[in-house]
Amino acid sequence: MAVNPDPKPGRWILPLVVLGMVAFTYFFVRELPEATPDSTLASGGTTTTTIPGGTETTVDPGTGNGATDPEVQAYLTELDGIDAALQLLQAEMVAVNTGFDADPREVEFSDAEARMESVLTDTDALADQVAAMVVPVGFETNHQALTSAIDIAAGAAADALDGLRSSDPGDLRRAAVVAFTQAADNFNTEVINTKTAAGVETTP
Repeated sequence: MAVNPDPKPGRWILPLVVLGMVAFTYFFVRELPEATPDSTLASGGTTTTTIPGGTETTVDPGTGNGATDPEVQAYLTELDGIDAALQLLQAEMVAVNTGFDADPREVEFSDAEARMESVLTDTDALADQVAAMVVPVGFETNHQALTSAIDIAAGAAADALDGLRSSDPGDLRRAAVVAFTQAADNFNTEVINTKTAAGVETTP
C-alpha cells in the first residue's frame, strides 16, 4: 500500500492563491499611468490653463472679463457715481441757461440764480470728492485728467453764475455754460479711458 507523503495536500492551495493575487496586483499597479506635475486639483484660487499652441491664460473664478482687484474696482465704482452726478448737473445747467434765454423767458432770474447756485455747490462737492479719492497705483495720470476736468467744470459753474448776476448781456454766462458742458464731457471721456486702462470693457 502506497504511503501519502502529505496527508493534507489542500493546505497549500490558499498560500498559492494569495501569492497569485499579490503578483497580479503588482503587475497591474505598474501598468497604471503616473501622475504628472501638470495635474491640477480643484481649488478656490486662480486657475492656469494651457491653450493649444503653448499660450497660458490665468482666470480668476467669479470675476470674468475685465476683472480688477478690489481697490481698482472701488475706484471705478466711485468714478461712475461722480460721473453720473456730473452729467445730471450738466443737463440742469443747460436747461436753466436755455430757459433763461428763451423768448418768452421760461426760467425767471430768481429761479435761474437759485438753480445755478445749486449746480455750483454740487459741482464743488464732486470736485472735492475727486480730490480726496484714493488713487490706485498706475492710474495717477488718468486721475490728473479727471481732476482737471472736474475743476474746470466747477470754475465754469461759478463763471456762469457770475455772468447771470452781472450786467453782461449774456455772453459770459453762455460761454461759461459751454465750458461747463465741455468739461463734463471730458470727465465722462476720461472715466471711459480709465476703465479701458483697467481692462474693463465699455459700451460706446
